[in-house]
Amino acid sequence: MRVEVFADVICPWCYIGKRRLSAAVAGIAEPPEVVWRSFQLDPEASTVPGETADVLMAQWWADRAAQRVAQIKVIGAGDGLELNLHTARPVNTFDAHRVLHLAGEHGRQDQAWERLLRGFHTEGENIADPGTLVRLGADAGLPKDDVHDVVNGDAYARAVEADRQRAAELGVNGVPSLVAGDGTPFSGVQPVDDLRWLLSS
Repeated sequence: MRVEVFADVICPWCYIGKRRLSAAVAGIAEPPEVVWRSFQLDPEASTVPGETADVLMAQWWADRAAQRVAQIKVIGAGDGLELNLHTARPVNTFDAHRVLHLAGEHGRQDQAWERLLRGFHTEGENIADPGTLVRLGADAGLPKDDVHDVVNGDAYARAVEADRQRAAELGVNGVPSLVAGDGTPFSGVQPVDDLRWLLSS
């Protein structure tokens, strides 16, 4: 079975979902093929970092923001993640997704997602910066020259757009969303045992 994962690097729930998906898949005798799909939460975002994630959340959720931020950090910590919403600055993820498609060509997509997610959410990296993407891509095992060529050209732009169209066709409107086989989208943020059951049934 194939499982499509729609995610964006700037979403903390996607980092949590990835960690749980990895744990769920590891416990399946015949694990499904995992295919990562690009889903930009804000295609119009700037490549220049602005306010931090916690400040933006305060603008969205007002009095509930502090509680929501604390909740995300606690849930992330429960999955072994350090989510620093006070240093993560959301940016345009188009180039990051193009690098992730390159990683797929090299069989390093899982490693590249992990490195970019950690870079953004834990280390406060600007994942729209070409030099940063080259460095993080190399950390994930990608050839530096290949990553450099991608971020300085237009390779995989059509692949990112194709993923957007795929999401629309399937009715995906949020992340992380999983689609198992020919099924309907469901949330990727679920207990590991529940995910394992959904992916092995």
